[in-house]
Amino acid sequence: MTGPGTAPLRVVVADDQALVRAGFRMILTSDGIDVVAEAVNGADAVEAVRRTRPDVVLMDIRMPEMDGLEATRRILAGGNGEPRVIILTTFDLDHYVYAALSAGASGFLLKDVTPEHLVAAVRMVRDGDALLAPAITRRLVERFARRDADSTAIHRDLATLTARELEVLQLLAQGLTNAELAARLQLSEATVKTHVARILAKLALRDRVQAVIVAYESGLVSPSG
Repeated sequence: MTGPGTAPLRVVVADDQALVRAGFRMILTSDGIDVVAEAVNGADAVEAVRRTRPDVVLMDIRMPEMDGLEATRRILAGGNGEPRVIILTTFDLDHYVYAALSAGASGFLLKDVTPEHLVAAVRMVRDGDALLAPAITRRLVERFARRDADSTAIHRDLATLTARELEVLQLLAQGLTNAELAARLQLSEATVKTHVARILAKLALRDRVQAVIVAYESGLVSPSG
């Protein structure tokens, strides 16, 4: 919940299904989160973000006129100061999800998400964390990286990383959590977090979701391996 003197978390909900939008609005507002706009397609979402400057956008992929992928690209094109985007998808994880992650989205939620998970996810992403567990990201990348690489590759030069940072990135892409990384490398979790933060800064990445994608697209980790 929002504390005294704290600005409320601001969210735009973009989905062409009125019942989905209404359900998400009810869940979020009941927990003190401000739904500042709803959008029925990607074009509406881009305009709503421009007008309301939210912290987080819940973005459906399949919408008329402009889909959620193109809307995500346009919203995040500026680089800094844009909202975090959470992709809404169905259980089959269609291939647009990978492209949206490459475009800068911070993760995805299934549309049948529980109210508690929805609220926690929106707050977590607002605070700068990636929503996807690395192992889930890896499955997406393994399934779609080769197919979509030409059109969605992030392209980063790994030469700027130290040997230790390359090792951390490789293990991160294999799905290890910070605790597992710490145990594998015999480091403290605080040190692992520092390495991850430096990797993101050096490669100009938004979060560890994009770090996993870069690890695959650069060949540091292969889908087969």
